[in-house]
Amino acid sequence: MPSDLIFYTNPMSRGQIARWMLEEVGAAYDTVILAYGDDGMKAADYRAINPMGKVPAIVHNGRTVTECAAICAYLADAFPDANLAPPPADRHSYYRWLFFAAGPVEAAVTNKAMGFVVPEGRERAAGYGSFEDTIAALETAVAGDAWICGDQFTAADVYVGSQIDWGLSFKTIPSSPALEAYATRLRERSAYKRQKDIDGALIAQMQKQG
Repeated sequence: MPSDLIFYTNPMSRGQIARWMLEEVGAAYDTVILAYGDDGMKAADYRAINPMGKVPAIVHNGRTVTECAAICAYLADAFPDANLAPPPADRHSYYRWLFFAAGPVEAAVTNKAMGFVVPEGRERAAGYGSFEDTIAALETAVAGDAWICGDQFTAADVYVGSQIDWGLSFKTIPSSPALEAYATRLRERSAYKRQKDIDGALIAQMQKQG
């Protein structure tokens, strides 16, 4: 019997972020693996789900959600028993850093990795200012021994943590004691390890077949 939660992904994509969140939530879900290209993500039936033709996406009880940060926030609200979102009155840090990572961090890291340089004097027009300022601000979100929202691990840690984990692994974010310590704590989580095991096995299978 099909699940009421369907996850569209490719293991070699940002779909790893959404799968980690799904594993944190602990709800049953069906997975649809999509290839890159016209017969997968760019096919008309999938573009009806996500017009961008990219993964990840989820469909929960007929409702479609795309974009990793939105998926993380949605799942936290859809499955409150997982306790992955603070009470509404205490969501200031939760929203602040979730959207900071989806906006300035994503833009700054991508631009730098692709060699785009903001012209001198045009930093305000870029939104994130400078790469260095963005990373310095990011460090303040994860400094110390707790999580973004204090003692409570939340969906913000999944999304922000994924940006940091990937950035450190692929050297698109410079290493620092605060970022390394935070990433170490993330990698100890059971749901993180399950996601890596699942997607790692799928990647190995795809490489063997192709």
